[in-house]
Amino acid sequence: MDSAPLATDPPTPAPPRRILHIDMDAFYASVEQRDRPGLKGRPVAVGGRPEGRGVVAAASYEARQFGVRSAIPMSRAVRLCPDLVIVRPDFTKYKAVSDTVFGLFRSVTPLVEPLSLDEAYLDVTQNTWGEALGMTVARRLKAQIHATTGLTASAGVAPNKFLAKIASGWQKPDGLTVIAPERVEHFLRELDVDALWGVGPVTAAKLRAHGITRLVDVRTADPARLRDAVGSLADWLTRLAHGLDDRAVVSHRSPKSSGSENTFAEDLTDVAEMRHEVAEMARDAAAWLIRRELCARTVTLKLRYSDFTTITRSHTEAPTQGGDGIERRAVALLDRTEAALRPVRLLGVSVHNFIAVARLNELPEGWLPFDDDGDDFDGTPHRPLDEP
Repeated sequence: MDSAPLATDPPTPAPPRRILHIDMDAFYASVEQRDRPGLKGRPVAVGGRPEGRGVVAAASYEARQFGVRSAIPMSRAVRLCPDLVIVRPDFTKYKAVSDTVFGLFRSVTPLVEPLSLDEAYLDVTQNTWGEALGMTVARRLKAQIHATTGLTASAGVAPNKFLAKIASGWQKPDGLTVIAPERVEHFLRELDVDALWGVGPVTAAKLRAHGITRLVDVRTADPARLRDAVGSLADWLTRLAHGLDDRAVVSHRSPKSSGSENTFAEDLTDVAEMRHEVAEMARDAAAWLIRRELCARTVTLKLRYSDFTTITRSHTEAPTQGGDGIERRAVALLDRTEAALRPVRLLGVSVHNFIAVARLNELPEGWLPFDDDGDDFDGTPHRPLDEP
């Protein structure tokens, strides 16, 4: 008769998860090329007009061959590609296509974590198709997306979110890359340090200045030097460099922030006009909080000068949803900048660190979640999305 396992026996390791990251290819531009046959095969950019300081929201792959990318000024995009076709965005249409795609995702697994209109993580360890291989699920979903919408998507399959995200971009467009558990180490050794989540051009330059050029170099870097280069990110990057990422796919995510920003057709030089713009955006943020029955602890101002230097200022105090208070704080943050001395190209106001109105009476008297030391708000590391 088999004996029961002893209490000292090591636990049986959990089987590897099967995580998908699916990313629609040049989403907005691809939708426009699908709906306008005359645009197929031509360089297309979705976004604002170049003479109105428009920004590229998405670029077709034909446009990308000329260096046109999302988030660059449309005026620069036209210089890079004189034959560029510019299409104004239709977000209602894109949202409808996105809803169709996400409906296909959720027919396979309830564990779908949206990242934007055109990309998501899926945990298909258990799935309604009963497929044992994540690769098979990804291949079937890609085929369904194309049959239903006429669009292509790229997919990455891996044991965790970090690796799946990298894999989905490996063979774009219409790619499928699988990183099996036994191939994780081989895959990691192929990557530059830029592949690490949260490592943008500035952080990558800091790491290289410390001799850290490949992802695996992070493992052997002196901890003090690594922390000197990236600060509190050091521990997180070390885990990723070993291929470790235990973040779960979260199907419902509460909003972390809300706000708006505006790039002006002409630089603003009148600080009174800037205060008016900031006040309007602060009032809009307060109205959003009221609709969501939320209060915000933090107000953040974003400002871009005419030379494209971009700064943020942030202030945290007791939670509020009052328009007067949020406006007062946002305008005060503007006064902490050089707006009165330098032309301003962009302004934005956002609110963060939410708490539900219903929970306000649970807070201890005088409670504040963060110290306000007056420094610039630098938040968590971020990278530009392929298409915002």
